[in-house]
Amino acid sequence: MFAVTAARFSSDDPLSGLELAEHAEPAPPDGWTTIRVKAAALNHHDVWTLRGVGISADQLPMILGCDAAGVDADGNEVVVHAVISDQTSGGDETLDPRRSLLSERYDGTFAERVAVPRRNLIPKPAALSFTDAACLPTAYLTAYRMLFDKSGLQPGSTILVQGAGGGVATALILLGKAAGYRIWATSRSEAKRERALALGADQTFPSGARLPERVDAVMETVGEATWSHSLKSLRPGGRMVICGATSGAMPPADLARIFFLQLSVAGSTMGSRDQLARLVTFCEQTGLRPLIDRALPLPEAREGFAAMINGDVFGKVVFTL
Repeated sequence: MFAVTAARFSSDDPLSGLELAEHAEPAPPDGWTTIRVKAAALNHHDVWTLRGVGISADQLPMILGCDAAGVDADGNEVVVHAVISDQTSGGDETLDPRRSLLSERYDGTFAERVAVPRRNLIPKPAALSFTDAACLPTAYLTAYRMLFDKSGLQPGSTILVQGAGGGVATALILLGKAAGYRIWATSRSEAKRERALALGADQTFPSGARLPERVDAVMETVGEATWSHSLKSLRPGGRMVICGATSGAMPPADLARIFFLQLSVAGSTMGSRDQLARLVTFCEQTGLRPLIDRALPLPEAREGFAAMINGDVFGKVVFTL
């Protein structure tokens, strides 16, 4: 079958390790099944894999990709939950210390077929296209948990989204607006700020700009470059929810500000299978659809990777089969 793999690592030139070629068919173990992939979405996780982060050389070649929607062996249209956990009794799979994502320990979704645990399948509503559904399991699920679980805030609260343009950031704007939050967003790019407004953000600001008032929560995906601004933007008792650190993971902590203003910092990673099911229902019921920057046939995956590496995306990159 045709697949897109990480064949080698390069921190400086991750595209050099990308290989598009024939690959062995999946061999699902007990409790797993094979999905015929119809669409799969690109994430920064895939670029980090090509840089050698979170995976060792003895695992190569590894089929890339966490997210997918497709058809199971019985002909059912499904969305794949990307978190692979050893626990079988329900609960939050993301708290399993042995959890992994597809493409970390097991081959991923950038292929004609992918093997996944049966319990990881969510029915896809007819109202959602395969392309839209493929965007949900990582970026949109991460945003869903940040907003509706970790923030602790009710609709009407003011939330600042740092770094408008990325997959999680655009998901936060769309989900937050649909749920009745007041959403503010930042970006270094004037064009991306304008697009965030068109997407539904109530106000946008240049990165690091002084805000009209302090906010109830900050959704932080950037890390070191925006950390100080995020803390200074919070009202007393406010909360920062952080799910990533694309600009670096070692910012000055500013502990005095955190304890004096009684701020909270909450980490958030992905989401549970149950949360993905609710997210799918949320999209079905509200009519919300993911923002897609571009959809490319899987054999043109290199173009999508290059756009993400160069920062030339606003929304999700999806590969279709």
